[in-house]
Amino acid sequence: MSFGSRLDAAWVTSGAMLCIGLDPDPARLPVGVGIFEFCRDIVDATADLVCAFKPQIAYFAAAGAEGDLERLCRHLGDHHPAVPLILDAKRGDIGSTAEQYATEAFDRYGADAVTVSPYLGTDSVEPFLRRGAVFVLCRTSNPGSGDFQSLEVDGEPLYLHIARRVSSEWTALGECGLVVGATYPDELRAVRATVGDLPLLVPGVGAQGGDAAATVAAGADTTGRGLLVNSSRAVLYASSGPDWLDAARRVAERTRSALTLTGR
Repeated sequence: MSFGSRLDAAWVTSGAMLCIGLDPDPARLPVGVGIFEFCRDIVDATADLVCAFKPQIAYFAAAGAEGDLERLCRHLGDHHPAVPLILDAKRGDIGSTAEQYATEAFDRYGADAVTVSPYLGTDSVEPFLRRGAVFVLCRTSNPGSGDFQSLEVDGEPLYLHIARRVSSEWTALGECGLVVGATYPDELRAVRATVGDLPLLVPGVGAQGGDAAATVAAGADTTGRGLLVNSSRAVLYASSGPDWLDAARRVAERTRSALTLTGR
């Protein structure tokens, strides 16, 4: 089944546009709970509320816990096979190196999709598109994103050139989506108007301050779906006490409800 078909099924089955990011910070984990156990329990407690999970590879790698990430990805595949797995790696390198990164993402971790940078151009993304789906960085949620992404090129910001290239050319090479931050709803609306019904991975709701209702209003596609709205820290660290798992589910439920999904 194609990534797009799996994502459509996940939107319909879950009734949700919530994607939970798995960013395990050892300094914030409950006492006595390891990285794998923490992420596994979050996944099991919220899998019915989401359209995707998005582990961030840097949090695992920094802790020397790539093995935990492998175990987590296997757990997702074994116990929640209907929920797409997006590896947040933001890869971007020359073709031969990109081949290795693609092998890592799709063979080692079994990802359904991976986040990539467009900066090195088409040949840096093709190895990923031959193996699976990509979400291309377009207008990201961080405060400094406008330093380059908003530069005017031939009368329009660079991020719209990226959006147009991906939607008109790279989709002919494989399955693509875009990463567009919830912290910039006007830009999110402009990207949606440019790319039609291309799926958008939208970080920035929750700890970064993006508004859920504004995100849906600006970014939903013609079906009322089309978004994977990511929340990480707000869900993962909803409580530092013994109720951490119940608190995580409560926040996930509230966020899911705020992301009204029509057309179900």
